[in-house]
Amino acid sequence: MSIIKRPAFQSWSRVLLLLGTWRSNVAEPTYLTSEGLVKLREEAEVFRTTRRQDVAARIQRANSIGGAVDNAEYEEAKKEQAFIEGHILDLDKIINNAKIIDTSVEPSGVVQVGSKVKVLNQAKNKRVVYQILGSPEADPSKGRISNLSPIGRELL
Repeated sequence: MSIIKRPAFQSWSRVLLLLGTWRSNVAEPTYLTSEGLVKLREEAEVFRTTRRQDVAARIQRANSIGGAVDNAEYEEAKKEQAFIEGHILDLDKIINNAKIIDTSVEPSGVVQVGSKVKVLNQAKNKRVVYQILGSPEADPSKGRISNLSPIGRELL
């Protein structure tokens, strides 16, 4: 009888890392109003053009003054460049996975993304109106909560 040995994973952390990477590649929709999508597209365009050009000029100026070694201004500009590029990628991911919310829907008694909901705070005997939107447009101070927030999830 022969024993067949299967290659073992070196560690479970590697397995979990691989699973996490696989899951992060699955695109989940981001709920946006049409106005919110327009604002995000405008922001992405500003970052691609103006902000990117500004930081490139700062890097070039800092590099010409003192080179790239032990130059705090150069290091700071490179960090800002990394932030800008990361933010552009984040905005592109949100825009590409956007699902437009129809906020003109008449109240139907069914709570869904885009709905306005009245909630009664029994402790304070106060009514609060929330509109459930996607994360990029959430602003609790204006009564706009995310569908992913604890309150938003419970209401849905």
